[in-house]
Amino acid sequence: MCISGLGYITIEASDLEQWRTFGCDVLGFMTTSTADSNTLSLKMDAYPYRLRIVKGSLDRFLLPGWEVYDKCQFHDLVSHLRDIGCSPKIGSTDEAQLRNVREYAHVVDPTGSAFEIYYGMQLDYAPLVSPVGVKEFVTGHNGDMGLGHIAISTPDLAKSLSFYTDDLQFGKTDYMHFQFSDDANDPGQGLHFLHCDNPRHHSIALFEDSKQPSGSLIHLMFEVPDIDQLGYMIDRVNQHGIKVVTPIGKHTNDEMVSVYVESPAGFAIEYGFGGVQVDWDHYRPTESAKPSLWGHNW
Repeated sequence: MCISGLGYITIEASDLEQWRTFGCDVLGFMTTSTADSNTLSLKMDAYPYRLRIVKGSLDRFLLPGWEVYDKCQFHDLVSHLRDIGCSPKIGSTDEAQLRNVREYAHVVDPTGSAFEIYYGMQLDYAPLVSPVGVKEFVTGHNGDMGLGHIAISTPDLAKSLSFYTDDLQFGKTDYMHFQFSDDANDPGQGLHFLHCDNPRHHSIALFEDSKQPSGSLIHLMFEVPDIDQLGYMIDRVNQHGIKVVTPIGKHTNDEMVSVYVESPAGFAIEYGFGGVQVDWDHYRPTESAKPSLWGHNW
C-alpha cells in the first residue's frame, strides 16, 4: 500500500473571505501565507496547509490530494495508472511548488472522479494558533494519519471499489447498504469504507449515487481530541448561523461522535471526536446494518 493518507483538499470558491471566516472562526484552522493571491491556504497541523481554496466563479469541491510515500512509489503508481488507461498528467514544477510538494499528478478514475497524488510535502512544523482556541486536530504523529476522511459519490460502486482497492491498494474496512423507501423493489444504495496505510478507520467512503456527478463530495471529516472541542465548535456554528445538516450522534463503525454542518460550498463538514484507530494486522472487514448507535437523525 503506497498511499499513506489524505494529504489535502482543493476547493473552488467565489468568495475567499467567506471560507476564511468559516475555516478559521468556525472550524478553528489558521491561515498560512501563499505565493498565489488567488489561493487561501488553511492549516491544522504540522503540514503547511490542508485546505487549498482557489478563487473561481463556482463554489464546489474540486478534488482530494492523496499522499504517496516517496518518489519511487509515486512513479510506479503513475506508470500503473497510465497502463490501465487513466492518463495521469504530471504537473509542472511551478504547479508543484504552489502545492508545496516535490511532484504531483492529476488523475481521473474510471468513473470520472478527479484526484491528485503527490509526494514530498515539506512540513513547516509551525504550531496551530487557532483564532478560536482549538488545541489541536487528530491527524497522527506529524500528520501521518492524514487530515481526516472524505465521502464521495460514484455512479458505479463496483467499478469504483475495484479501482480503489486493486489499483490504488486501499484496504476494505466496512460496508453498509441503505434503503430510503419502503418499496420492496427499491434496490437501495451501497457505501464502502476504505482505509489507507495509517490507523484511521477510513480515509474515503464510496457512496453509490447515479444522480450526482462522480466524485461529488458528500462530506469532509475533521477530528478533534475531546468532546469539549466538539461542543465549542457547535457553539460557534450557532453563533455564526451555520446550518446544521445532521445533529450530534455516534457512528457504529468508526465510533465517531460528530455533527454535520453545511460548508460555504454546500457539501457537509463532519466535525467529531473519538474515532477508533485500527491495527490492520488484526482486523477483519465488517458489514454494518446501521450508520449510528444514537443521534445523527438522518
